[in-house]
Order: sequence, then C-alpha cells, then structure tokens
Amino acid sequence: MLEYAHREEGVKPMAYCNTCYRHCHLEEGMQGACRARICRGEEIVPSGYGEITAIALDPIEKKPLARFMPGSMILSVGGMGCNLNCPFCQNYDISYAHKDPEIDIPDTRYISPERLVETALGLRERGNIGIAFTYNEPLTAWEFVRDTGRLSHEAGMKNVLVSNGCASLEVLEEILPYIDAMNIDLKTFEPDIYSKVLGGSLDYVKSFIERACRDSHMEITTLVVPGISDSEAMIRDMASWIASLPGGKDITYHLTRFFPRYKMDDVKATDVELIYHLANVAGEYLDHVYTGNC
Repeated sequence: MLEYAHREEGVKPMAYCNTCYRHCHLEEGMQGACRARICRGEEIVPSGYGEITAIALDPIEKKPLARFMPGSMILSVGGMGCNLNCPFCQNYDISYAHKDPEIDIPDTRYISPERLVETALGLRERGNIGIAFTYNEPLTAWEFVRDTGRLSHEAGMKNVLVSNGCASLEVLEEILPYIDAMNIDLKTFEPDIYSKVLGGSLDYVKSFIERACRDSHMEITTLVVPGISDSEAMIRDMASWIASLPGGKDITYHLTRFFPRYKMDDVKATDVELIYHLANVAGEYLDHVYTGNC
C-alpha cells in the first residue's frame, strides 16, 4: 500500500499514503490530513487502530440498508477521524474532534478485532448478524476493518461498511473480500463542491462505487443539503448514473433530509416536500428509492 520518496542522504525518508485521494507525503511522526493516519517506522499506519468511540446494536435499517437482511440487528462500531471536511457533518463530534480545537476529544477504548468478533457472536441471540463499520469514516483505519472483517467472516457473520467512498481502489481491494454490504455517501454531483467545499474527490467516489457494487450489495445515500445537493437536475443526474452501474435500476438509493449541524447549524432543515419530490424524480430511473429523516 505504500511507496517511498527517494530522498538525499541524511534527510528523513518520506512515506506516501495511498489510502485516499490526498496521497499525503509524511515524514516520521507526521499525521495525514485526516489526522487518523501517521508515519511510524517509515510506514503509514492508523493512529487509532481499534480505538472505538461508539458501539451499539442497531437495526440494520439505520445504516441505512433497506434491502440487505431487513429486520436484522447489527453491532455497529466507530472510531475517530475522517478524510473529508463537510461543513454539514452529522457526526462531527467523532469525525472532526481530532482536527477542530473547538470540539472536545471523545473518550475511546481499545477493542481488538478478536474481542469485537467475540462480542458480536455473543449478541446473536438478540438478532445480531455481524459487524457494521460506521459512524465516522471507517477507512481511515482500513486495516482494522480488514482484520476484523476477516475474523468475522471466519465466524460465519456478515460485515457492513458505511463510508464516504473517498478511498483508493487499492484499499477497496483489501477490504472487499470481507464486506457483504455497503452504504456509500454520494454527497453531491458537482466536482467543484466535492473538492472546494468538502475536500474530497467525486471521481474517487464514483470509481469506488462502480468497483464495489460488482462484489458487494450496494446502497447509496445522498444527504439533501441546501445549496449542496438539493437541485432536481443534480438528483436526476445522480439517479441516471446509478442506474448505469452494474445492478442498474435495482440499486437502492436513499435521499435523506438535512438538519442543521456543525458549521451549517444556521441553515434551515431541508423541506420535507422537496425530499419527497426528489425521491419521485430519482424513481424515474431507479426501482428502489427511500426517504429518510422525514
């Protein structure tokens, strides 16, 4: 997963992180832009491997997954960190606490992959089918997702990934054999908004989704944010593109209502009628469109 820069003698070696589109160039002890990966011993590793900020047994529909083992429960876990900078982040208290001095650092506890799988197995009698990596951006610690997912599969359980999809295809190939279902955020269809407002890459997300849906159950979510992703033309383009993917019209699409959060706490919540209208627009292209937070 790593490449190294050729440096002059006496200069610290620099490691290149290939986890996401940023390709951070880090010297020993430096953290990446996500503040969740660090250069140690000339390797890029997650600084919070196994450090959990949130854990709960959730209905699978909360991920949201509407058409993957409906009615099931799943043990959901999250850490800390994200490689985006969305001003409307719904989980900013764990996603951005490490890089926003105005946010208190949440408490964490270390849970090894082995222990997490044991916990998931112990919850089977309560309807648990496996483990969901969610809440923050799980792929900032993709090694933990891979290691835990492998053990979970060996124990006969399912794995779910909820991600912004701004990760490299190299990382995707590492985790894909162990992921049974995904929900990927497609935050907007404007490349400039992705890069200049969110600090991400639309091309990376599209490539991630296109590859992942070939080998995993795929559902896609757009949080309908005023001025970011609330135009009919944009939703039409998104739905048309989704319908062109492997799986086509059968891919599930969620349109979720925005509520004021983080740096957009003074923006009004998305109008409910607009959500329903946009769902009807998306339904012209897709067979399974769901609304959320309405």
